[in-house]
Amino acid sequence: MKSLLYKYRKFFIVLIVFSVVTISLFYSALKPQKTLPIYNPADVNPELVDSTIQYKSKYHTIADFSFVNQNGDTITQKNYEGKIYVADFFFTTCGSICPKMTTNLEDVQKAVLNNPKVMLLSHTVFPEVDSIPVLKAYAIKHHVVDSKWNLVTGDKKEIYTMARKSYLAVKLGRPDQLYDMVHTENFVLVDQKRRVRGFYDGTNKEEIKRLIEDINFLSQE
Repeated sequence: MKSLLYKYRKFFIVLIVFSVVTISLFYSALKPQKTLPIYNPADVNPELVDSTIQYKSKYHTIADFSFVNQNGDTITQKNYEGKIYVADFFFTTCGSICPKMTTNLEDVQKAVLNNPKVMLLSHTVFPEVDSIPVLKAYAIKHHVVDSKWNLVTGDKKEIYTMARKSYLAVKLGRPDQLYDMVHTENFVLVDQKRRVRGFYDGTNKEEIKRLIEDINFLSQE
């Protein structure tokens, strides 16, 4: 028996290697591949979407924008061109969900700090309060890295338009006040082609973990 095995040892080695490779390829073929959806207005809770685009079911992208950040610099889509980024809406005097959201976004910043493909973008929903100096103080308090994370302010109408027509992430406020907004806990993941790829509860640590995993997945595409 031993002599037989020795005689055909090369054959058995080749057979074993072939079997391992075949099984591995078969497993890979059957294993579901990770994908991320591409969100359009029709896919999202209508409460978060401007009524003029709720019907749109394809080709949705983030519109051009121009705001001012915590350093007084003008920030446009050019600063985010070809980048993956996380967008959210907040205000500095918020005492409910904002502190937790900002702390969690700090964790996201740490996770992507050395990834040049990724940035963060936070919009204030109270630009009348959140001036540039106020945003700067908030940025310092929360360890914002200027090259990675912009806190922006600007015309409230423009912020409102971006929130509901581009990021699909903010509810209507009081009907008696034009362009009033109720920001949500949503973090919005945007890909290199300015498409919305995910929504995440910014107050939930498990959701933050999922967000970071999805950022890494997009970075490898």
